[in-house]
Amino acid sequence: MNVLVTGSSRGIGRAIAVRLARPGGTVVVNYLQNDAMAEETAEMVRAAGAEAVVVQGNVRDEKDLKRMAGTLDRYDALVHNAAIGVLKPWDTIRANQWDLTLESSVRPFWLLTKHVGDRLVDGGSIVGLSSLGSRRHVPGYAAMGAAKGALEALTRQLAFELAPRKIRVNTVCGGLVNTDALKYFPDREKLVETTNQYTPLGRIGEPDDIAKAVELLLMPQASWITGQILVADGGWSLL
Repeated sequence: MNVLVTGSSRGIGRAIAVRLARPGGTVVVNYLQNDAMAEETAEMVRAAGAEAVVVQGNVRDEKDLKRMAGTLDRYDALVHNAAIGVLKPWDTIRANQWDLTLESSVRPFWLLTKHVGDRLVDGGSIVGLSSLGSRRHVPGYAAMGAAKGALEALTRQLAFELAPRKIRVNTVCGGLVNTDALKYFPDREKLVETTNQYTPLGRIGEPDDIAKAVELLLMPQASWITGQILVADGGWSLL
């Protein structure tokens, strides 16, 4: 399987890249600025039996997206993981911070898919990454929630538009996951403690929990699933 995973030098993106590594396949590891972390991911991909190609690129830059899309002649899957955003109350967000958030999430979901074009094989798959802030209030999550909500809407639109090529488009909507991003949330310790307490499965998520959900959507057994938002949150959203 040939797959491109944006933002895969660490965290959830890294877990996805490693989990999708298959002997005979190639994983394109995209990163923004940390060369060493990207190469670590590539080595993990190679250890799993796949080839790895490391590509630096800013998903907000269309030239970088075009270059990234041209890395391989053929893709079986495209995973839109990269996202940069601001965590601030809605009335303190600056316009440039709002633009940054949407330009790093929903815009590349559309634009990179467009530039990959026919390199994505008929019958291939596209997966986006969202979060529960797209549908529930999270303090300081106005911009990110809007971006993720838009990504979920675009998932449904692209699923319909790409269906004639049997390309499936789905998104994984994750709950609270133990990544570096947690340090930017206010009252991090309280948030983690509360989530552990009230999540039916008893814990916050790990990056590999989301990676497994992405893998699930790429399996042949999911061949009749498209345009869907798969929630992976340990049952927290049931409350």
